Amino acid sequence: MQGAWLRIGIGYDIHRLVEGCKLVLGGVEIPHHKGLLGHSDADVLLHALIDAVLGAAALGDIGRHFPDDDSQYKNISSLILLEKTCRLVMRGGFAVQQLDTVIIAEQPRLAAYIPQMRANISRTLKLNISMINVKATTHEGLSPIGK
Repeated sequence: MQGAWLRIGIGYDIHRLVEGCKLVLGGVEIPHHKGLLGHSDADVLLHALIDAVLGAAALGDIGRHFPDDDSQYKNISSLILLEKTCRLVMRGGFAVQQLDTVIIAEQPRLAAYIPQMRANISRTLKLNISMINVKATTHEGLSPIGK
């Protein structure tokens, strides 16, 4: 690990919610009449997490490493992208130690899916599940996101 410095990254992602796409969050396919539109599986939770990890290691962002115009990433599971990201930052001498994430969504309710999301992230990063937090909240119907 690079010195004894603590590095913190922040990630954010948003995709359009549309009919005809799967809703995948934290590597969990969630039954819903709409899903997230994107080049990969459009898993906004994992995309934000990837950006946070890359940012903490000063390695750019998800688009730099996994561009949406590269066919090898078409419909790819974001768990695979997270695993590749982890290997990349480890080669730089860094280690992911703890994660705290937030999903903002009016619907569907996500509480029942959070344990599996945490388990997927834990397994992918080889990080103890007690070091991974996933929260879900809404915008209470306010703002464009809340509508």
